[in-house]
Amino acid sequence: MCDARPAPSVDGMLDISSLSRSYDGTVVVDDVTFRVVPGRMTGFVGANGAGKTTTMRMILGVLAPSAGQVLWNGSPITTGQRRRFGYMPEERGLYPRMRITDQLVFLARLHGIDRAEADGRARELLDHFDLADRADDVLDTLSLGNQQRVQIAASLIHRPDALVLDEPFSGLDPVAVDAMASLLAKEAGDKPLLFSSHQLDLVERLCDDLVILSKGRVVAAGSVEELRGTGADRYRITLDGPGSDAAWIRGLRGIEVRDVDGGTALVDLAGTTASDLLAQVVAREPVAEFSRVRQPLSAIFREVNR
Repeated sequence: MCDARPAPSVDGMLDISSLSRSYDGTVVVDDVTFRVVPGRMTGFVGANGAGKTTTMRMILGVLAPSAGQVLWNGSPITTGQRRRFGYMPEERGLYPRMRITDQLVFLARLHGIDRAEADGRARELLDHFDLADRADDVLDTLSLGNQQRVQIAASLIHRPDALVLDEPFSGLDPVAVDAMASLLAKEAGDKPLLFSSHQLDLVERLCDDLVILSKGRVVAAGSVEELRGTGADRYRITLDGPGSDAAWIRGLRGIEVRDVDGGTALVDLAGTTASDLLAQVVAREPVAEFSRVRQPLSAIFREVNR
């Protein structure tokens, strides 16, 4: 076993450039381009069959692209650089009848870490997930949620330069999700982190950036705040007064009313400005709230997947 470890990358910018992949003439990933910025969590979402797992496998070199390339710090990525990545596949790949600590140490040794450091690192990660008392247990004696935690520990055991995680939160309870999210924030604080998930509320809560894939193509990408700010300029107006009825707002110029509930109206601007709308309302009744409404991620996802 070689004890020399590859030198870590310096800047850690991961660029996916025009990646495509075909199977028997069918294009499943089509000209996919996006960037995973170090220090920011990037969510990778899409319906089943959108091409997320195929894209991740090309990033890791598990699959060869039909076209395009993966860049690390602006240059084509090498096998040695990929070895410094942490990967969690959708199909879990640990040994079910092997002791937890033994296999984490084994995986660390494959990355050139000496046994003493590997053992300490394994126990540090298990302690974070409240699995220290199970460190010497066989993997398949653990619950599925705890097996998931060990799988994450396996992807982090060698202190990777980047993380690519396929559905890392699948099947976890809220407490385990919070523990995993805090660990990822600590371990990948200055590294690129890409993870896929079908849990849109979780992606919205955790991610800085978002890439939405549909039928093998990128249909939306950017910061979560930018994407939530796209679409119609929508405002919530709440009148200030007991028993207020906002139904009369329907008659104002330059808006489309989405909903009225008692003294609150949800409206889209359609030919007027926010300041003009506020002036129209205040001229008639006092206002308790006038605020911009950001689209939830679920609404953006439905819109781009129509």
